[in-house]
Amino acid sequence: MAARRKITRREWTKSDVRELKSLAKKVPARQIARKLRRSEGAVRQKAFVLGTSLGTRKRRRRK
Repeated sequence: MAARRKITRREWTKSDVRELKSLAKKVPARQIARKLRRSEGAVRQKAFVLGTSLGTRKRRRRK
């Protein structure tokens, strides 16, 4: 049986929040998550709580 990773929660620092806000409109959520070393869901949730828009997602057009 494979060993499970222990999930550790990290508080959002002021610099993390500042970086999230500065990248929000320019960079996709996935790239912001990689840069901040957090999950995409954590980035989206924090942006929602802060009232910061991450821009629109690209959606495929239905045929």
